[in-house]
Amino acid sequence: MEWAGWVGEVFRRHAGGPVLAVRRMWRGPGRERDLTVQAGKAALAACLAWAVAGWWLQAPAAFVAPWMAVVLVESTVYRSLAHGLQQVAAIAVGTVVATCVALVLDSTMVAMVVVLPAVLLLAQWQRLGSQGIYAATGALFVLTDGQVSLATSGARIAEAVFGAAVGIAVNALIRPPVYLRDTRAALADAAREAQEILEAVADGLDDGEWDTHAAGEWHECALRLGNLVDQARSAIGWSRESMRGNHRGLGAAGIPRPGEVYDNALAMLDQVAVHLAGVTRTVLEIALHEGEAVRTDPQITRPYADFLRHTARLIGLYGQTRFAQNGTDQAAERALREAVDELRRSLDELHRKLSGTLRDNPDAVATHGALLVQARRLADQLVQD
Repeated sequence: MEWAGWVGEVFRRHAGGPVLAVRRMWRGPGRERDLTVQAGKAALAACLAWAVAGWWLQAPAAFVAPWMAVVLVESTVYRSLAHGLQQVAAIAVGTVVATCVALVLDSTMVAMVVVLPAVLLLAQWQRLGSQGIYAATGALFVLTDGQVSLATSGARIAEAVFGAAVGIAVNALIRPPVYLRDTRAALADAAREAQEILEAVADGLDDGEWDTHAAGEWHECALRLGNLVDQARSAIGWSRESMRGNHRGLGAAGIPRPGEVYDNALAMLDQVAVHLAGVTRTVLEIALHEGEAVRTDPQITRPYADFLRHTARLIGLYGQTRFAQNGTDQAAERALREAVDELRRSLDELHRKLSGTLRDNPDAVATHGALLVQARRLADQLVQD
């Protein structure tokens, strides 16, 4: 029964992701739990809107209310409000234009030919933002209904307003989303990745077991670090937006607001990513163009490896002190200050040893001098924070 085994393997492979997500959601706070809560809130908003518009009031176009409620349980309270206003305006514009044209013309097809190009052009209006397409949606609701009247169109706009109000209220009042945890995690991931890259390069240089392939992998990892920093920058933007109009505020998340500390960390990691890309690119160029004797000379590689290890330790301590879940302790701060002093001493020692070696080996000045320049830039960026 080979096919049964194949089916079972495919099922395990594709079902493993959802099962793991459910476990993470159950285990504690995180992205999976946030998504689950948002899905539940959207369903609740739709049920509330339908209970009032469809069940209690029996409105003629009651489906509009739960539909609006669902789509406006957005990723942030601010976005719910902003998109809600734009979406209601777009639907109102499309509904009014379609109603006026349909009442004048006696053909649904002709009305569509006239109305849809007009409302799709209106959808590009800057004030409607990304919600402009709902102008065409509102027009289609009118034109495909079969019975066009001012009363029905007015009721449809009113139900859209009511549904939007329900969606915004549910999103704002019931556990409004906060992304501070995601911001801290993104910054911590970038710091941890930078530390791991530096340690890998240091180990390779110290052992002498590195070639073009290894240097190329280090450079690719350094370039990916830039993507992690960009993700952290995006997370900070989401965090700030999620705090606008959010009653949960500081206490519910248990994490400091994204302020100057996060801005400084982002600037530092951005510069680290740039300089680390420069370091690994220089190492790769050495592997590509220099001879084996120059590349593995311990007088050059070992001091530089020591400097990179001190740099990696400093970045690791920086991440622990700035992005810790339970705040910063005094011992970690002292260790960070000591690491700064060690990095300065390591840079001075690297400068002394590398300068002496370069005088004895003029052929290595161009490439290894670039390493020294990158090292000084990296150290200057780290010790100024």
